[in-house]
Amino acid sequence: MAFNMHIPVLQKEVIQYLNPQPDENFIDATIGGGGHAAEILQKIAPRGKVLGIDWTPEAISEIKKNPNLILVCDNFANLSEIIKRYKFNKVSGILFDLGYSSWHLEESKRGFSFQKKEPLDMRYNAQNQLTAEKIVNFWSKFEIERVLADYGEEKRVRKIAEKIIEARKQKPIKNTAHLTEIIKQAGSAPRLTFQALRIAVNDELNNIEKALPQALQILAPRGRLVIISFHSLEDRIVKNFLKNNSLNLNILTKKPVIPTRQEIIINSRSRSAKLRACIKI
Repeated sequence: MAFNMHIPVLQKEVIQYLNPQPDENFIDATIGGGGHAAEILQKIAPRGKVLGIDWTPEAISEIKKNPNLILVCDNFANLSEIIKRYKFNKVSGILFDLGYSSWHLEESKRGFSFQKKEPLDMRYNAQNQLTAEKIVNFWSKFEIERVLADYGEEKRVRKIAEKIIEARKQKPIKNTAHLTEIIKQAGSAPRLTFQALRIAVNDELNNIEKALPQALQILAPRGRLVIISFHSLEDRIVKNFLKNNSLNLNILTKKPVIPTRQEIIINSRSRSAKLRACIKI
């Protein structure tokens, strides 16, 4: 199964807030399986274009080609540089669908899931030098505690870090099953530790903080920005960005938009999604 297994989250709401019109240009900064982009392309025909960005090369290679779709394998933190490179102007809307996709979890074999035995990798892009294996085997106890606290909001950081240090003295921690066992020995569930390691490996929060100001600058007047986040750390960055730039924005979502019960039943990944949207003044 390829990238098209990723069901677009809040699809109807994304289109509602982006409001794509014929011949407009849009950026999908996290194109993934291309589900959101496909819907946007239909609305902006015949001459509108979508610039689709993804840091994972496998995402780009799986997307169905379209003459009005420009695909770029890059980090959205480089947004300004990307649009200059491709001379992509008059941008009416930008979408960020943050976090990882179903493909990363189910198909990548890079250790995103604690329910499988896979190498401790967690990189979105294999050119990235840092892996989860390097963090748990070579970083200090203090550094591991900081990652778990800052990126996982894990309560048992000290105990988990202690268990990791003890375990790696016996043998290197190479796979997700071994790490999951260590976390359970510390009396915790693995979900937050895995989240923290993934964020650290890919520098996710810093990338969001870098990208959002660029997105605002790139947007044409009356251009729309839609951001879907999946945990409180992401949403806090988005919320603060909108608040800090409120003089330049018309915020469309006083409270975040969340999925309907029906969508959650169809697509369980949407459960924690929060959508925020604004218009550039």
